[in-house]
Amino acid sequence: MKPEIQNRLAALNTSMQESEVDQCVFSDADTIVYLCGFANYLGMEFGRASLLVVARGEEPVLITPSQEAEMAREMTSLRVHEWSDGIDDEWRKPLAAMIERSNAKHIGYEIDKTHPAIARNLQAAADRRNATLKDVTTLIGNLRVIKSESELATMRQAGQVAVAMVEAGRAVIGADAPEYEVALAVIAGGTRKAAEFLDGTGDDVFSSPTIYNLQVMQSGHHTCMVHRRSSARLMEQGDPVYLCFCGIANFKHFKLGFDREFWIGSVTDEEVHAYETAVKAQQAALVEIRPGAIAKEVHAAAEQVYVDAGFGTAYRTGRAIGYSFLEMPELKRDDDTVLEAGMTFAVDGGIGVPQKFGARIGDSIEVTDTGFSYLTNYPRELAVV
Repeated sequence: MKPEIQNRLAALNTSMQESEVDQCVFSDADTIVYLCGFANYLGMEFGRASLLVVARGEEPVLITPSQEAEMAREMTSLRVHEWSDGIDDEWRKPLAAMIERSNAKHIGYEIDKTHPAIARNLQAAADRRNATLKDVTTLIGNLRVIKSESELATMRQAGQVAVAMVEAGRAVIGADAPEYEVALAVIAGGTRKAAEFLDGTGDDVFSSPTIYNLQVMQSGHHTCMVHRRSSARLMEQGDPVYLCFCGIANFKHFKLGFDREFWIGSVTDEEVHAYETAVKAQQAALVEIRPGAIAKEVHAAAEQVYVDAGFGTAYRTGRAIGYSFLEMPELKRDDDTVLEAGMTFAVDGGIGVPQKFGARIGDSIEVTDTGFSYLTNYPRELAVV
């Protein structure tokens, strides 16, 4: 077993003991790859359940479809239990058997990340032996808050991939060019950069450099919509063009946040004011980031910039990043988390002027012993292309 996986499982066992949880059943793809290294690209949307069963003091077991079993055994050293379509109640029978054998009184699962069909079978199996289900979302989330040095090293590479994506997209932005051409350039630029970090041997065999998911981007007055996807619209002179990479800046299972905006040919004074305010708000938050800072106070620093500039209050200023798009903690009003070195965040600044335009910026950062450093280091000045 790889040392990092072994350490994670040991930490999980300790946390389970402290929380009086005897057994855990995980079905979330991000949690499974974190705890055992197996990444399955088909899930319950295809009826393909992969489950990681961890009982205290016992060898974990990965329950996965037979068609995935060979890949699973290459990716993880854990014991793999195969199931096949229409045979022996598929994944349900081995899951029930493992719960029965464990004599667990308290069974943990991630309540909001568990598919309803899995949750129903888990509840039925627990009921048959008078066991109690407990939500361990926070338990597993706390294990992932502080990134190891090897995780940070991969996230720094992911940051370079994200920068290559924006550079490739920027090169295509121009009047009369369709938005989808920018998205195609982003995919190609990011994929080629990601491939530079992979040699096709060892674990890299299972790491695809290919950038995927739909590009979030808008141009013109649609930039006030925040999350519209690229379309066949032809960009025009004077358009703002917003690129969000939060769903596609993914490398070796790590998911970063990253946003940039450009203007074609010219920019209005109103747009300049909004964009410069968004950057100031982001920078005000970043100034506060350091070990000992309070998450909600980082957000408050950004929000004060918006208010002072004549804009309203804002959405959250940031979210923790890692194996999932959203991790713990968040930089928002009600989060009292104390920041520590090794945490990683996407930190944003953003203003929307309804029916007119939006002005946004976002970066991924890591918290260091003295403050922070950028994972996505790319110019933040207003850019006219």
